[in-house]
Amino acid sequence: LMGVTATGLVANIGLEQEIFLVPRDAYYTRPDLQFVGRTLLGKAPARGQEMSDHYMAPLTSSTAALQCMQAIQEECYKLGIPLKTRHREVAPNQYEFAPLFGDCRVQTDQNLVVMQIIEETAACFGLAALMQEKPFAGVNGSGKHNNWSFATNEGLQLLNPKMIMEKTGDKDLFAIIMAAVVRGVDKYGDLMRLAIASPGNDFRLGAMEAPPAVMSTYLGTALTDFLTKYAAGEATEGYVPAKMELPFGVESIKPMAIPAEDRNRTSPFPYGGNRFEFRAAGSSQNVSMVNTVLNAFTAEGMKVIADRVEAGEEAKAVAQDLLKKHSKVIFNGNGYDPEWPEQAVEKGIWRIDSGVDAIKKLTDAKNTELFEKMGVLTPRECEARKTVLLEHYVGSVEMEAMTMVDMINQHVIPSCKKAELGFVKKLEDSVKTLKKAVGEIHGASNEAEAAALARVLRLDTMIKVREVCDEAESLCPPSLWTLASYSELLFLDTHPEGDLLL
Repeated sequence: LMGVTATGLVANIGLEQEIFLVPRDAYYTRPDLQFVGRTLLGKAPARGQEMSDHYMAPLTSSTAALQCMQAIQEECYKLGIPLKTRHREVAPNQYEFAPLFGDCRVQTDQNLVVMQIIEETAACFGLAALMQEKPFAGVNGSGKHNNWSFATNEGLQLLNPKMIMEKTGDKDLFAIIMAAVVRGVDKYGDLMRLAIASPGNDFRLGAMEAPPAVMSTYLGTALTDFLTKYAAGEATEGYVPAKMELPFGVESIKPMAIPAEDRNRTSPFPYGGNRFEFRAAGSSQNVSMVNTVLNAFTAEGMKVIADRVEAGEEAKAVAQDLLKKHSKVIFNGNGYDPEWPEQAVEKGIWRIDSGVDAIKKLTDAKNTELFEKMGVLTPRECEARKTVLLEHYVGSVEMEAMTMVDMINQHVIPSCKKAELGFVKKLEDSVKTLKKAVGEIHGASNEAEAAALARVLRLDTMIKVREVCDEAESLCPPSLWTLASYSELLFLDTHPEGDLLL
């Protein structure tokens, strides 16, 4: 069901793959980047992404980054994978590729190939590619925005209101389809959260161009007003997307007509015109589960509507009923508002801050019932997948903790001793604390208990230990600090490694 939402309907996706490119020689001095894909410690540099100067700058031909990205595109094209876009992203050294929109099953497989090609090609240009969702603290993390829609086998795009009207003349069909999707987001927001519960997303969700762990959907004022009126029986015509003019501030250039409301970047699941964009997916993820969840709950929603129509109800009346019951999940405001998560809970919208807790939701009765009814997974398969996901989380945290222990013992403490800094006792105690926490994880009675302990270790204990290490780095002379700093890892354009490699 990853690619098929219902009989005769095929899902399509477009995946925006974000990555970091860093100098490979600096990468080799960082055991954390090599072993777990993210920096476990590192003092923030004086310059970050405050001026958006990386995001807004062009990819010039004098940079290794552009050469590397061109080579990645060429290698992908040889395998029949056309990457349509390449550009800088917000954080220093962050970049993005996006392919042509296509069949969900094909695009998912091709994305895995693209990630492998990115890593292999970067090495040829003296660079290392980082796929992890949050390799650097204090700047944007990397997502894999999952642009999702579905169509009939004949090519009728069912999230495109204009095409629906042109092909069918049915004024109700788009609202009926939206009712099925909105119902799914409201009822199965926990599964959406589960689908993006990767270890790296623990650090990314909630800021830095990543939505919070609240599963709402943004439809925009115009579409929301239309569906509200439709549910109340006041809409007599089909939905026509509004347009607005974008002036360029130059009289000789004609204004451009654009959609009146762009997608909301603070929402996990905004409607962006003809498709939804699941922005919460992580950059390192295989998006199979992401799209299986979206397709499964949409298929079930359509089945619910079809069953009720076959039982004698009108399709319009069914859609109106579903919109009234489930429209609370529509939120067009600022998802970064610190008050929003609590407000969402009061409204009955799914909020699951912990990725570990989200994984446990896979075996809730309503979720196993959905997957079994739609022919996706049996309850036993759901239980097995939950176990695998929890064990993966625990294994990731254990590797991070033991890597941090080695970095402190082999790098931070020796540097502090040479610089005669007073952090040695505190660092030695931190190592003992980390080892004790890993031991407690090993002693857990089951994978759920182990994962809960691992989450505390990762999001509490390790963060406190990092603060000590970062303070030591801030006082240690660079000549005595043996780990590549953030200043050396980021800002590729200012390093010799970033110059043209010919």
